[in-house]
Amino acid sequence: MVPSDTVTRILDAAEVLFAEHGFSETSLRRITGRAEVNLAAVNYHFGSKQALIQAVFFRYLDPFSADLNARLDALETHEAGPADLEGLLDTLFASVLEMPSESHDLRTFMKLLGLAYSQTQRHLRDELGKRYGNIFSRFLKLLRQATPELADDERFWRLHFMLGSVIFTLSGLNTLRDIAEHDYHQRITIRELAQRLKPVALHALRAPVTDIGSASVPGYHSDVDVTHHARTGTHS
Repeated sequence: MVPSDTVTRILDAAEVLFAEHGFSETSLRRITGRAEVNLAAVNYHFGSKQALIQAVFFRYLDPFSADLNARLDALETHEAGPADLEGLLDTLFASVLEMPSESHDLRTFMKLLGLAYSQTQRHLRDELGKRYGNIFSRFLKLLRQATPELADDERFWRLHFMLGSVIFTLSGLNTLRDIAEHDYHQRITIRELAQRLKPVALHALRAPVTDIGSASVPGYHSDVDVTHHARTGTHS
């Protein structure tokens, strides 16, 4: 079903404001003001602010999950055995870069995705799990086959760190382009940036497993208590 003009305006406004100011800090009144609709329109079409937040994500993730699912079909058809790690990451990156949306602004969605992790939005994580759990599970199954040397918890942390790098890089695309052009005289496209990011992701997943219990950070002693001073915000 094609969304009405009112729904599209509300989603466009909410998407930008959530990315700029965060979920909690953005009121429905601020969204309706930008969208030039009344509050009743939001309540009619979405029912609540939580449902509106979810709808903003669905607008990106519905086509993304369908695209990734189709690419994984093609990958599994092409591969005789377990999926190669590099091919699996190429598949994921291709779906991310081709992610269709009404606004076609991948940077905005990456900012929203970062906020979904950093702000308390349990309802969103629960709903995304219900709606896209099958495709997430399918990708993780293939990743497990491609990295059999990793324990499940180790794989979780590495995937989390890898996705953090992707989100940080793509959400700050304009800043990175400015730095590259000003400091290194390079004009880089988003696809070229993804190619530079891919080996970092590969090495993150392929790095030898370290015994975390025996690892140490210079100058840090795990047996020393850390005290937070309320007035100064410092630690000792």
